[in-house]
Amino acid sequence: MTDPTSGRQPHYPTGITRRDFLGHAGSGFGALALTAMLAQDGLLPAPAQAAEKADFLNPLAPKPVHMPAQAKSVIWLFMEGGPSHLETFDPKPTLQKLHGQPLPASYGKPITPMGVSNNTLLATKRSFKQYGECGMPVSDLYPNVAKHVDDIALIRSCWANGLNHVGSVCQMNTGSILAGRPSLGAWTMYGLGSENENLPGFVVLLDARLPSGGVTNWSTGFLPATYQGTQFRVGNTPILNLQPPASISKLQQRAKIDYLQALNQHFARTRQEDFDLKARIAAYELAYRMQAAAPEAVDLSKESESTKALYGMDQEISQAFGRNCLLARRLVERGVRFVQLYCGSGSQWDAHTDIEGNHKKMCALSDRPIAGLLTDLKQRGLLDSTLVLWGGEFGRTPMNEKTKGRDHNPYGFSMWMAGGGVKGGQMIGSTDEIGLFATEKRAHVHDIHATILRLIGMDHLRLTYLHNGRHERPTINAGQVIEEVLA
Repeated sequence: MTDPTSGRQPHYPTGITRRDFLGHAGSGFGALALTAMLAQDGLLPAPAQAAEKADFLNPLAPKPVHMPAQAKSVIWLFMEGGPSHLETFDPKPTLQKLHGQPLPASYGKPITPMGVSNNTLLATKRSFKQYGECGMPVSDLYPNVAKHVDDIALIRSCWANGLNHVGSVCQMNTGSILAGRPSLGAWTMYGLGSENENLPGFVVLLDARLPSGGVTNWSTGFLPATYQGTQFRVGNTPILNLQPPASISKLQQRAKIDYLQALNQHFARTRQEDFDLKARIAAYELAYRMQAAAPEAVDLSKESESTKALYGMDQEISQAFGRNCLLARRLVERGVRFVQLYCGSGSQWDAHTDIEGNHKKMCALSDRPIAGLLTDLKQRGLLDSTLVLWGGEFGRTPMNEKTKGRDHNPYGFSMWMAGGGVKGGQMIGSTDEIGLFATEKRAHVHDIHATILRLIGMDHLRLTYLHNGRHERPTINAGQVIEEVLA
C-alpha cells in the first residue's frame, strides 16, 4: 500500500493476516521445542537461567560432555590393601636371580612403612605365561582374567605419594592423601549427571568391612552433597526399607513426599547456596522413585544359574565379590554412571607376613568374578560403553618383610583398564629390573584420573568448581592423559 499524495511506501509496518500470524507463531513454538530437546541431549548449550533452574530442580540431570566419548559408565574394581604387581602382572626375571641378596646400593634407601630397605630381595613363587594375541604375561594366580588380555591396557608404571593405607586409598579416590577433597565418582556425577532418575548415579559396593578411611573415599568434599556415593549393604539386601509399611498406600506415600518437597523448596528459595538442603530435596525424591525401580535392579534371582556360575557365585570363596560384580553389571545396564567395587575392603590384600598365602586367597576370590564381568559385559554389548578399571592404592616391595611378606610400594605398581575407549592388548610403561620404581612412561594417580575422565568425555582441566575463591579441579591442576590408553 502506498501514500496517495507522495507515491512512497509508509515508514510503519503493514499488518499481517491471522493466517500469517498463526503460521509464524507455530514455527516459533516448534523451534523452541527443538532447542530445548537439543539442549537436553547436550547438542546445544542451555541458557544460563534455565541451566541454573534445572540444576536446582534436578542437579543429577544429564549434562553435556566436553568431547566425544565411547564410555558412558565406569566400574572400578578396587583391590584394597595393595595387590603385588610382582605376583600378578609384572614378572621380573632379575628379581628371581637376585633372591636372597641385599637391595643393590644404586637403589638407595627408599622409605617404606616397615623399613624393609635393609632386607633381602624376595623372588616370587608364581609362574607367568603369555596370553592372547598380544602375548601379555599374567601369573598363574589370574588364569581367567588372563583370557581377556586383548581387551586390557596394562599400565605397569603407576606411582603415588602415600605410604600407608588411609592416605593412599584416599589419594587413589580423591587425588590427595589428605581427606576432604571430592572423590572421582563425585566429580563424575558433578560433571556428567546421571542417566537413570530412579537409581543413585554413584554406587559403592563392599564385600566386607569399610575400607581404610571409610566413607570419605566416596564423599563429595567441597562439592554439593547431592553427588556423593551411595553405599549398598553387603549381602542379599543391598538396600534397606525399599517398601513402605503395608498400611501406607502409594498415593499416601506420594502425597507425603510432595508435602515435604513443598516445604523444603519454600525454605530453599531464600537459601540458594544451602547444598545440604538441595541434597535432601533430591534424596527424598530419589528415595521415592527407588521404591519402584531398585527392587528389580538388585534382584539377582532373575539371573540364570549359568550366569551366576560365570561370576563365581557357585563357589564360597568368590561368591560375595561375584555377587557384587554381577550387581555392577545390572546397575550400569540400567544407566548408573559410576560403580566402585571394593575387593578385600578393610585392607585384605595387605600381605606383610605371607605374600603367597594372602595372594592365593585374594586372587581366587576375585579371578572368576572379574573375568565373568568382562565376559558378560562383552556378550551383552556393554563393554564398549563401560570403562572397567582394576588396581589398588599401591603395589608391594621386591624386598621381603618378615621373610615371606612384602611391604607397601607406592613407587611403582600396576593397574589396568578395559572397555569403552580403551585400546586393549598392550602394556604401557615399566618398572625397573626388580620392580621397585616406575621408570618408563611413569603414570601418577593424577594421570590415571585424567585418563578416566577423558574416556568418559571430560577434560580434567575444564571440569572446575569454585571453592574458597579458587577454581578447583579433580586432578588439582596436575595430571596428563595417558594417550596410549586411548583407542
